[in-house]
Amino acid sequence: MNETRHLISLDDLPDPALSDIVERGAELARRAAIGAGVESPSLVGKIVGVYFRKTSTRTRTAFSSGALRLGADIIGYGPHDLQLETGESTEDTGRVLSEMLDVLVARTSGNPAELRAWAEQPRMAVINAMSADEHPTQALADLTTLTLQFGSVRGLHLLYVGEGNNTAVALALGLARFRDVELHLRTPPGYGVPSAVLERATATAAGGTVIRERHDLDDLPRDVDVVYTTRWQTTGTSKPDPHWREVFAPFQVTAELMDASQKAVFMHDLPAHRGEEVTEEVLDGPASIAFGQAANKLHSAMAVLEWCTGVQ
Repeated sequence: MNETRHLISLDDLPDPALSDIVERGAELARRAAIGAGVESPSLVGKIVGVYFRKTSTRTRTAFSSGALRLGADIIGYGPHDLQLETGESTEDTGRVLSEMLDVLVARTSGNPAELRAWAEQPRMAVINAMSADEHPTQALADLTTLTLQFGSVRGLHLLYVGEGNNTAVALALGLARFRDVELHLRTPPGYGVPSAVLERATATAAGGTVIRERHDLDDLPRDVDVVYTTRWQTTGTSKPDPHWREVFAPFQVTAELMDASQKAVFMHDLPAHRGEEVTEEVLDGPASIAFGQAANKLHSAMAVLEWCTGVQ
């Protein structure tokens, strides 16, 4: 019998499991590039529920398409389809779904405690497709992209510019697990990565890995391997300060910023707002791998589904 595993946070993944998922995602991407597809449909007979309360293009499509490519059947739920909307408890909902589904992929954009409650049973794997505090499957897709681009995550230097949102949190937690990595976070004042996350990432950092955050753009590191940004208005969130755009404006990724690291590639978790967090020149320029990065969400999602159902 296959072992059921949950992915609510990257903290749920032991180092070997994280490496296995990333390598498997890269392997699936390489096979897709030569038209080989999967070796065999490993999820035949499995039922995957896909429940999104918030909008999604890449993550929802990646898990739906990935499940189908692996031979599973899927049931899709919209934001108002479950009896949670009429007052059924989180615990009762999870108990019922676990008797009918093998995997639940859920985007709540809320507190991960709800996902943890659904995971309190041994049969149905629960996958966090983004909560308010962390986007773990995005980080796994990013690590897969870095592996494909550079051959290894080890030793890479990255500059992240923008809000310390759930993507930045997951990126910090993921990169911390690889040796000799430098992650420089430059976030607007008042919009940084939570201090508890930075402490966690630093505490778990592999040998030689350094994670630093500043709230200005002075003395930017030069000759980094990657410049990464995200949308300023994170999906499902709003900012209480009506003048927040003025605070964010200096943190735009421009051609001038990219010129400081002429060999760097540009990454973005998408969707992008050209002219806000990044200029059109950069996003659509030769250094951008943002759309290949998005495509890797499919391969990474397939690797996550395999790992969570114990078939990898």
